[in-house]
Amino acid sequence: MITVKEVSSKKELKEFVLFSFELFKNNPYWIPPIIADELESFDKEKNPAFASAEAHFYLAYKNDKIVGKIAVIINWDEVNQLGKKKVRFGWFDVIDDIEVTKALLEKAFELGRKHHMDHIEGPMGFSNLDKVGVLTEGFDQLGTMISWYSPPYYKEHFEQLGMVTEKEYIESYFSMAAVNPAPFQRASKMVKDRYGLKVLNFTKTADIMPYVDQMFDLFNETYARLQSFVAINEETKSYFKKKYINFMNPEYIKFIMDSNDNMIGFTIVMPSFERALQKAKGKLFPFGFIHLLQAKKNAKEVVFYLIGVHPDYQNKGVTAIIFDEYYKVFEEKKIEKFIRTPELVENLAMQNLWKNFDPTIHKRRKTYRKNI
Repeated sequence: MITVKEVSSKKELKEFVLFSFELFKNNPYWIPPIIADELESFDKEKNPAFASAEAHFYLAYKNDKIVGKIAVIINWDEVNQLGKKKVRFGWFDVIDDIEVTKALLEKAFELGRKHHMDHIEGPMGFSNLDKVGVLTEGFDQLGTMISWYSPPYYKEHFEQLGMVTEKEYIESYFSMAAVNPAPFQRASKMVKDRYGLKVLNFTKTADIMPYVDQMFDLFNETYARLQSFVAINEETKSYFKKKYINFMNPEYIKFIMDSNDNMIGFTIVMPSFERALQKAKGKLFPFGFIHLLQAKKNAKEVVFYLIGVHPDYQNKGVTAIIFDEYYKVFEEKKIEKFIRTPELVENLAMQNLWKNFDPTIHKRRKTYRKNI
């Protein structure tokens, strides 16, 4: 018999997080989160997402053993600003038992019916900055710290339960050794001269902070045309600055400004922390932070995190400037591989930014929908 219980204590919330560690303990492709960070994400007092979202966390039990989990979320900004009567579900992990999946999804339907929503969609988090989707291809590829891993039976369960594809994403990479920098160096100078653009490079995190709000304003403007986009609010901007910027390599953050010092482009790249996170096994202490610091300094792969190019400057060669600047850093650090995290298939503007690098698509993922 399967029973589903809503998490109601800190102990149960920790069990919610740790279930994934048990489920994937022998999987070489799963990337464990830092347990403390995951718990903070679910803390209503610390995560500003709760200011505009309602979230419930559930554990499924079979024979008194945890066999699945799900977070059920309503993003009220999405409902009220975009008019989408949607219940999100995320942080979904489950054993290969479709009845467990069915029981967990029923909790999303229950919340939807309570608030007169018309469909559920997931897996997805609170906002566009969270992880998204289940894998549909690339099950034998190493995950990233900003994406969920999932075995093939997740999508099979969803499809067997009558869920349909809502959004599709691709993930790709390209080898630095295969890139000829000369064309981008020439194009970078030409584009800078033509449009009066300049690049801000950084060696200190403190110097980045005054620009972060402007970066998120541009992020909102860049993605506003996507039908699924919910703008990042002021509270989330502050939370991001506090939690993440200090941990990023300042030399991996690039801002492009116009002649009036308005930001027209930005990119954030991170060292690949994936192997370090596997070694840390969810804990910063006693040795986890050492693995992460070593990766921050010595990783030979980098992960593309965020990019924004003002709509007026898309298809005008801004990518050449971005890559020219990164190539200088990557060459110095002997970076070998550039990994791009999930991008919507419909986001052709984003894909066009990188088409000249001949990326290899190695993963695909989807979110699934079902009407209530």
